[in-house]
Amino acid sequence: MSVATAVSPMLARAVDTVPEPDSVPGGLSYEPKWDGFRSIVTFDGTSSTIASRGSKMLTRYFPELTYAFEDLLPEPCVLDGEIVLRTGDPGGEHLSWEQLSQRIHPAASRVRRLADETPATFVAFDLLSRGGHSLLDTPFAERRAALEDLVGALGDPIHLTRTTRDVALARRWLVEFEGAGLDGIIAKPLAAVYAPGKRSMFKVKHHRSADVVLLGYRLHVSGSGVGSLLLGLYDDDGELHSVGGASAFSDAWRLRLIDELAPLVLHDEEGTVVTGETERNRFSANKDTSYVLLRPSRVLEVRYDHMEGERFRHTVQFERWRPDRDARSCTFDQLERPIAYDLGDVLDQPAGE
Repeated sequence: MSVATAVSPMLARAVDTVPEPDSVPGGLSYEPKWDGFRSIVTFDGTSSTIASRGSKMLTRYFPELTYAFEDLLPEPCVLDGEIVLRTGDPGGEHLSWEQLSQRIHPAASRVRRLADETPATFVAFDLLSRGGHSLLDTPFAERRAALEDLVGALGDPIHLTRTTRDVALARRWLVEFEGAGLDGIIAKPLAAVYAPGKRSMFKVKHHRSADVVLLGYRLHVSGSGVGSLLLGLYDDDGELHSVGGASAFSDAWRLRLIDELAPLVLHDEEGTVVTGETERNRFSANKDTSYVLLRPSRVLEVRYDHMEGERFRHTVQFERWRPDRDARSCTFDQLERPIAYDLGDVLDQPAGE
């Protein structure tokens, strides 16, 4: 494989628990699941490029990282890793998805300013090519050893992710590292070759439930049925806050929801349906962000991974309606908050455990 060859990242399939090391031939290696932009970095010995999981070029958005790759990497290589953004003071650092997402901006001047104000970090967790020689057919245990040799001592902003073969320690990481904003645990078969685009790894993420208030809905992009539900929670002062959305409904379900939610739709004095609009961002600049307002009286239970600030980090999953719950009882107090954990302790520990 040439270092210039585009590679689709190897993927992971979700499992409910951290798997035992003997569940696959050759055993497993465990590492933190980072919450950032999955990236394939190609360095040809002179210049570097950064491609996203979907092969979108990210190079222009992270000039500080391209400079670091070109200055620090000792030889041509292709790295698989994650771009993350660290925020907070030493001793209380954590990952910030919100600040990271702001880096995707069309204005070059803003990109340069943010590169200075909120520089990104690259966490390497696999090595696909070294010195122009492909490692795709090399077992992960050998790729990991080569990765440690190549980037283990480079220093900020290029870090080597921690790994362990101790399943008990991996399960402890699943709990502890969430406090620093990490997303779960990845388990990689030690004997497996790199399989671009294939779900050859395992991922374990946090799954929790919460009872939330239905605030409104967006129409599906097809114009037929409900596309997503807007959700809210009450604070201690009785104010209702938007906390995210739920989607992924079947075609038949989307149509049923229109009729089911019709009695809750708010109308003005002239009988016109009341609508609102969510805040636009760089990812929704060309999207319809309007929604139909509903009387905030219906409660539903949802599954979620974790919170960032006062919002669900990802789109949540609908579980069931909760007709037994009063909307006013749906407060932030019910949410499980992870114990704080310093991101620096995740990044700066030895690679092997």
